[in-house]
Amino acid sequence: MTFSRIPHRDSRRLVWTSVLLCAVLVSTSTGCTSTRYISKRNVRENALATQLQLMRRKGPAVSERTHQLLQRFGLNEAYERDPPSTLETLREFAINDEDAELIFAVSELSYIEGKKAERAGDSSAALHHFGMTITNSYEYLFAPELDQIRNPYDPQFRSACDLYNEALEDTLRLLCTENRLRPGQSYTIRTPNRTFTIDAVARGKWPAEEFERFEFVSDFKVETLNNRHMTYGLGVPLLAVRKPGPQQDPREQYYPEGLSYAVTALLRCVDEDRQPGQPPKHCVLEFFDPLSHNQVQLANHWAPLETDLTTPLAYYLDSPQFRKRNRATEGLLNPAKSQDLRGLYMLEPYDPNRIPVVMVHGLWSSPLTWMDMFNDLRSFPQIRERYQFWFYMYPSGQPFWVSATQMRKDLAATRAAFDPQRRDRMMDQMVLVGHSMGGLVSKMQTIESEQEFWNIVSNKPVEQLEGPPEAKAKLASALFFKPNQSIRRVVTIATPHRGSDFANDYTRWIARKLIRLPSIAINTGTLLAARNPGFFKDTKLLTVSNAIDSLAPDSPIFPVMLRAERAPGVKYHNVVGVINQESLFGRISRSGDGIVEYESSHLEDAESEIVVQADHTSIQTNSQTILEVRRILMEHLGQVDAQDRVAALPEAASPSDRTARPRAAGDAPGQAASPTQDAPPIQITFPTGSLPAEPATPADTATPADMADASPPEAFLGFDAFEDLGALDQPAPQAPPALSGAAAE
Repeated sequence: MTFSRIPHRDSRRLVWTSVLLCAVLVSTSTGCTSTRYISKRNVRENALATQLQLMRRKGPAVSERTHQLLQRFGLNEAYERDPPSTLETLREFAINDEDAELIFAVSELSYIEGKKAERAGDSSAALHHFGMTITNSYEYLFAPELDQIRNPYDPQFRSACDLYNEALEDTLRLLCTENRLRPGQSYTIRTPNRTFTIDAVARGKWPAEEFERFEFVSDFKVETLNNRHMTYGLGVPLLAVRKPGPQQDPREQYYPEGLSYAVTALLRCVDEDRQPGQPPKHCVLEFFDPLSHNQVQLANHWAPLETDLTTPLAYYLDSPQFRKRNRATEGLLNPAKSQDLRGLYMLEPYDPNRIPVVMVHGLWSSPLTWMDMFNDLRSFPQIRERYQFWFYMYPSGQPFWVSATQMRKDLAATRAAFDPQRRDRMMDQMVLVGHSMGGLVSKMQTIESEQEFWNIVSNKPVEQLEGPPEAKAKLASALFFKPNQSIRRVVTIATPHRGSDFANDYTRWIARKLIRLPSIAINTGTLLAARNPGFFKDTKLLTVSNAIDSLAPDSPIFPVMLRAERAPGVKYHNVVGVINQESLFGRISRSGDGIVEYESSHLEDAESEIVVQADHTSIQTNSQTILEVRRILMEHLGQVDAQDRVAALPEAASPSDRTARPRAAGDAPGQAASPTQDAPPIQITFPTGSLPAEPATPADTATPADMADASPPEAFLGFDAFEDLGALDQPAPQAPPALSGAAAE
């Protein structure tokens, strides 16, 4: 063959063939490069670092505003000589004078003294000062006597939030030096001056027994993902690493190993019978799931929680467990070997009150391709309140109609695992989002096969087919199927609805050399072809067809799919990619995204279609694409709400909520367990400068109401600051409200 005689169209094919061949050789010989999604910071992120000069060699310094207050009270020189005595003087002023500026100054100076003690290695003193900061900043933010003068527009108000958050984080770090705090346990903290009890409680869908450990998000920097999404308020954003549940639970297979999720820690005290002058002695450390709660009631005020949804996601993507599972190349080249990873995966607890969005990757890909879109969509309050995201993984080297057959079974198995009685209404509002070949797999979930697909392989009645029953049933399941009635919308992105010129003679030849189809599939097709000579139009469809073959423009399946009858009420939405014709790929390809031509990606019967300036491999991360998917999801919510005026997040959970996740006995739906007085608290003792702790003992569990009624062990609170203002003395904690559209973002 002389390349000079090859037409221009074929020369483009040779270019794509070379790209595919080189990429495959690199990935199979040297392995794919390891992309980092998170890195460890040398110094943790601290909102007060600049304001208080925390990294200064001489130690932290007071802010300009606190400096002015010290000057106003004639305490500047005294503070320079003796900071602890000056701080004590300010505390006395704050007790006798309801002045927000004074309370703030006490909070800030206490934090500075705590950082000094921490740097000196005196853990007990640091814990004491951080407790003062938590107390006084809370007083500044929520004390009823300050309601008339409190100014939330004052920058000092946000600084008080930062003082509370950073002091609580530093407190948790000290407590966790020797003992990891976990929900569902009680801890008795002993310092030289005080003893107090902390109950650790989980609030949300994740049960306390699946909380293995937590890490501070401020220790990490997000890499690779395009955006980091946070909300600002009160609390310490953490990432929790999930502990696997019982293997005998059929729902466990849907939660990947090593999964990490977002939580926000908040500390408050709940002594109802405290007498004036007595220090509170019972605190609750609450771990909130920001997907279940975005605000909490504190002293008759609704306060937004500070959250970070992106860092926990990046932490999981960077984990060894995810890297082991993310085998896109193996799924392409050896579908049989990667069958054990096939299925639906959830990164959030199943919620019967939220609509599933199933994201389906394409050829030579994995669920990793969706992480930027997933991360960005969850940043919109209405989306995360009303939707839950699932990811479908399949061996992309096999023909897409085989993957579609498997997905039908996997969706049915998921419904049986989480909603066996089929009572969860939101399950019947499902949305599929597919990229590239994943769009074809998704679309096949919504169409009626009738006789059309069988006619692709044979003109003879299926009843005349001879062979083992299992082999005949396997073939029939791929060619005769009904649409999934639970699916209401399908979004296809850069999908080759009419095939792709990328699947040409050259690439198909290479693919047949490299892709090892499952032997059972080849054997089944070969057996049926041998037992039925002359029965099939083209036996290659049964014996050697792979994913590249299935995408060829001359494949007979595409005309059948385009004219197939869809399920009633299903709506299609389409996103088409085009690249600049002046770019490298633009010069060697027709109008399209570099892999799929516009004529193939265009869908005539779509409810909506947009064209995005993006190439095939990045279109799903393009902001215009993500906003279009958001628009479609919001449109879908409008349709769902129009059909049923009942709120999407009802006050009473559906009966199947009890099957959504394993919970402790007596738990209320949507809340995890808290400790009771029957469990002996874990002892943590703080001699000056040290942090020993006894081994943890699991506590019994009860509802939050039980926790409030239980009498805590005899103890006295360890933070002297609580004795002065008692600002954290609150009634029994109320369950925070369900997410609402008014979430502070």
